[in-house]
Amino acid sequence: MTAPSTFGLSSEARNLHWLLTNLVEEVPGIQSVAVVSSDGLLLLSSDPARTAESREKRNAKGPRGSSADLATIVSGIGSLTLGAAKLMEFGGVKHTMVAMDEGSLFVMSISDGSLLGVHGNAECDMSVVAYHMALFVGRAGHVLTPELRSELRKSLEAGATGSAR
Repeated sequence: MTAPSTFGLSSEARNLHWLLTNLVEEVPGIQSVAVVSSDGLLLLSSDPARTAESREKRNAKGPRGSSADLATIVSGIGSLTLGAAKLMEFGGVKHTMVAMDEGSLFVMSISDGSLLGVHGNAECDMSVVAYHMALFVGRAGHVLTPELRSELRKSLEAGATGSAR
């Protein structure tokens, strides 16, 4: 994984990038990771430069080549499970897992409606992924303030603009 540039970011934003990089590097089988705001916007991703072309070169499976696709999926699942929890009156949703034939998708609440989504291949150990996601949430939840979410969003937009040139 090529780490995105963290030059010019606050120490909190650099720390979140570092935590995300560690999550991907320490847990075997993780394909991609996305942190999504409560309004469904991608804030942080393990693969900001991932394209369909680079996915074909690596022969990787997953959302159609962009971290925005994973963010959309995570946001949709988060919204659906939140609605189900309200209907059932069981309180907030802590985490959701979707097991598929060739992989899994994990979604965990961070704070203020923000979500952590992890896409793993079929070989990943679900309990290990859940444990490391809980560590990330525990470390990231208290620093993911509205100001930091805004900084991360602007950083992603700036990176997308720069790579489109």
